[in-house]
Formats: sequence, C-alpha cells, structure tokens
Amino acid sequence: MKRLLKRIYSTLALLGIDPKKGYHFLRGFLPFWRDLQLFKQQQTNRQTDSKALTHIENNNEADTRFPISRLYPCLGDRFAASGTGRGHYFHQDLLVARRVFLNQPERHIDIGSRIDGLVAHLASFRSLDVLDTRPLESSIPGVTFIQADFTAPLPAHLIGRYDSVSCLHALEHFGLGRYGDPIQFYGHLDGFENLYQLLEPGGLLYFSVPIGPQRIEFNAHRVFHIQTLLNWFHNKFSIDRFAYVDDRGDLHDEVDLSRDGISNNFGCHFGCGIFELRKQVDPEN
Repeated sequence: MKRLLKRIYSTLALLGIDPKKGYHFLRGFLPFWRDLQLFKQQQTNRQTDSKALTHIENNNEADTRFPISRLYPCLGDRFAASGTGRGHYFHQDLLVARRVFLNQPERHIDIGSRIDGLVAHLASFRSLDVLDTRPLESSIPGVTFIQADFTAPLPAHLIGRYDSVSCLHALEHFGLGRYGDPIQFYGHLDGFENLYQLLEPGGLLYFSVPIGPQRIEFNAHRVFHIQTLLNWFHNKFSIDRFAYVDDRGDLHDEVDLSRDGISNNFGCHFGCGIFELRKQVDPEN
C-alpha cells in the first residue's frame, strides 16, 4: 500500500500536482493568517508600544522601519523538524567524506556524485577532480571539472592516475538517458570498468548504489542485488568496509556481509549500499 501511494504521488508530481503542498496549505493557512494579522497590529502600534519605542530610541528610526512588500507564505515549515539527518544522500556523503579525510589520498576524483553533497564536503578540506556527463556552470575553489561520457573508453592519461575514486548514487543512472546521456543497456557495466581503470593498484574506491530486488525503474535508476555487486568485485577489489542505508533512511555502518544479509539485501527494497573497495594489486591472485 505504501509503495502504491508513492507511485500515485510521483505520478501527480509529474503532472505538476504536489499533494504535500496542498496538505500544507490546508493545515498552515489559518495559523499563517493569524500571525499576519498580529504582525500588522504590532507594526501599526509601533509608536505607542513601549518595547518598540525603546528600539526606536536606541537606533535610527529608519533602521526599525520594515514595510511588508509582499506576502510569501511558507506554510509547511512550522510543522517540519529542524533538519534531516537521514536518507541515502545525507549518510553516504558524510560517511565517505570522513573516510577520504582519514585516508588522505594524494589524488582524488569523483564521478557523478552530488556537487552540493559529497563534492562540497571534500572541497572544504582538499582539492579534487570531478567528472560528470552534464556541464558544471559554477567555479568551485579546489575543484577541477571534466565533462565527459563515463561509459566511453577512458583517455590513456587517466588510466591508473588516481589513488582514490568516489562514485556515489551515480552508476545506477548510466545509460538510461535521464541526464541526457546516450541510451546504453549495459552502461552501468562500462562505467564500473572505468572506475576500476581509473585507480592505481591498491587505490580505494568509495562506491554506492541502490540495493534491493534487482530491477530497472526506467528512466530513473537501476536497483542492484548485493550478490550482483559482489560478483563484479571478484578478482578486482577487496572489500575494506560495507555500510548501508535502510528503507527508513537510517545508516548501518561497518556491517558484516553475512550470507543471510546478502540473500535478502539486508531487508531493503530501495536501500543504499556503500562500499569502500581496494583495487587488488594482482587481480589474478
């Protein structure tokens, strides 16, 4: 039932109908209107109110005069929490930024992660390269940007160049056309091979994708069974660390990859698996 409601909501949102905004309007309009009338009353009484007169005496009167230029109702904020400390992006970006800081690589490149998430976290304490299929219109100190299709063969100068690579919640999109990239059914496999090629032997890959029953929800993303991912890693990477974000948005860090957990994707339908992988020095051994 919950999944059905999510599908109905996403369909309405595609049509420009946001049920959440409608709900917040119905719930929040009356408190907003009451606050507005009280605020206007205080504005009118500013010449007789003792607190207002004290402010006027202590400041230039012009500094205390604020006309209401227009109404800009924010009807849902009074019912929201102070912030969000859960979800795929919040946990993965913070966790991986901490790991990169602790590991102190020489050369780091990010592939397709959020600019206002992981990239911003990393740029706060180090320089890095960033590659994405879409253009980056902002100039960010410490960030060297490369625009490229990451499913295409890598230029020779990038092969084995980095001792640290991140790709968070990005690979699942490759080849689905969502971001204007070419349609490629196996684009995710081409992209993963390129992640491997970027790294020098012994280098670290910070990697996350949605986990759950394996499927494509076109053209949003793929969802991967954990066993599929483990098959990719075989003879290429060892797993230094595994964490996941469950369907409720809570983080489980330093998790043992048990057989039962792998078989049922740790109970996730749409979770997020976060891996710290080390490129094998000799993939044949």
